[in-house]
Amino acid sequence: MAYDLLIKNGRIIDGTGAPGYEGSVAVTDGIIAAVGEADGEATRTIDAHGMAVTPGFIDNHCHFDAQATWDPLCTYSCYHGVTTVIFGNCSLALAPAREEDQYFLIQMLSRIEAIPLEALQAGLKWTWGSIAAYMDALDQRLGINAGVLIGHSAVRRYAMGEASQEREATGAEIEEMKGIIRDGLRAGALGLSFNRNPAHFDMHGRPVPGIVAPMEELYTLAEALREVGTGVIQSGASYNQEIKDRYCTRLSEISGRHVVYNQISHRWSAPDHWREHLAVVEERLREGSRAYPLINPRPGNNRFTLRNAQTFDRLPAWQPLMMRSPEEKMAAFRDADVRRRLHADAVEGVGIPFDAFSRRWDKVWVTNAALEKNRGLVGKSVEEIAQEQGKDVLDAFLDLALEEDLNTEFTLNQTGGDDDAMAALLSHPSTVIGLSDGGAHVIFDAGYGYSTLLLGHWVREKHALPLEQAVHKLTAAQASLFGLEDRGVLRPGMAGDIVVFDPETVAPEPAEMVSDLPGGGRRLNQLSRGIKYTVVNGQVLLEGNEHTGAYPGRVLRNSAYKG
Repeated sequence: MAYDLLIKNGRIIDGTGAPGYEGSVAVTDGIIAAVGEADGEATRTIDAHGMAVTPGFIDNHCHFDAQATWDPLCTYSCYHGVTTVIFGNCSLALAPAREEDQYFLIQMLSRIEAIPLEALQAGLKWTWGSIAAYMDALDQRLGINAGVLIGHSAVRRYAMGEASQEREATGAEIEEMKGIIRDGLRAGALGLSFNRNPAHFDMHGRPVPGIVAPMEELYTLAEALREVGTGVIQSGASYNQEIKDRYCTRLSEISGRHVVYNQISHRWSAPDHWREHLAVVEERLREGSRAYPLINPRPGNNRFTLRNAQTFDRLPAWQPLMMRSPEEKMAAFRDADVRRRLHADAVEGVGIPFDAFSRRWDKVWVTNAALEKNRGLVGKSVEEIAQEQGKDVLDAFLDLALEEDLNTEFTLNQTGGDDDAMAALLSHPSTVIGLSDGGAHVIFDAGYGYSTLLLGHWVREKHALPLEQAVHKLTAAQASLFGLEDRGVLRPGMAGDIVVFDPETVAPEPAEMVSDLPGGGRRLNQLSRGIKYTVVNGQVLLEGNEHTGAYPGRVLRNSAYKG
């Protein structure tokens, strides 16, 4: 039999979690035609001797909503074996959109996800209003596959205008929102996203619409998924509400659907909290809950400067100050009374929730100094610098930032820094791996390589979980949760999304600053090593880190979509 693509002599790890075996995979017309014993003529043959051959990875938490419209590869996620990205997370989306609300939606995305506003304005060419039209616009040209979630904040803004950031919705407004959600699901959206992060503000310091809504609104809107009979719910910053009030479990009960939420992790401010959270998850799953916490294999290293930091947005003395201009911030940071108030929040922790800021200044270090005279401080923690200078930690932190006109780059490790805790969480059957945040925080973070970090660091080096389990968590487990019925497993009849990689070398490369955003905007890139071929819908998209010129991706739609 003649095939379009034949990948032979590889170690097949099929996504189910079963042990790997030697064999071949053949693809015809974008569909897997044979697995295991496959031989014969092919338009293209790849010898995968010594390589792992797996389903394409599914990146469940991205913010490529805008970028996908000008960058059909959704760089740099595709360089790490990702063949499908899912965006519209944390209630943030670009549809539905009235023309007068277009700026509102992109400035909200810019502020929360740290994407340069100038790049969004230069790159976006609005051609849609509805969710259906947005997905159709994306479907015109994609390198990898894309799945879209319906963002609650966008829906609320569409139904309520500016009042969406001020008050509860009326009964009529809630019904309008439910109608928009039903229409979006019928158009193929993969689900609905909520946001409970109290630190998410727009550029004017106003809370985003999704966090203004009371819980009852979210429960009512979740009914739309049961009514249509499809979709998943994603909810940002929801672990406290799930632990305390069964929030995500209730969403799953009301909607009849899977719920994934952010997140379970080790925190330096509460080192045993992850164990307590995991015990709650296990108990509720035994009771029949379908709510699963997300876990990011990468430590939560947040890079920032005091020009644009969101790090302190949940600290009451800091939050209004961080919305001001750099000049106003600098004047405030020099004021002794202001410093006392900032100190109470960030050092003493008076009345501050444990997950708002760790107050571990030994976990805040200098990543880059703007002045040559301060380059010796790079790599040192603020606590270490304060001890060397004989200062209070907050004084040392603010004095350095002021000396460098707020251009000093810091890194804060608040979560995921304990290797033993991370290994336990990654290998646990009830956690969902993901949260790359691909497309977001582009100047200070490069999360694209979560999958290659998992396969290299946590599988090969740390032996935290077997390769087969790791691949299952990156593929079939994701496809099942998000209703991608033809993805995630190497099996005849399934879509030809395939990755060929070297298990002995796979890893993310160090990130580098590039200027490839619209208008010449800067961002961190991240390539990989060990990923030999990335195949999307039967076509080779990448050979190593080189794009073949193919654009085989498409928008993936739910089971309710009729075409």
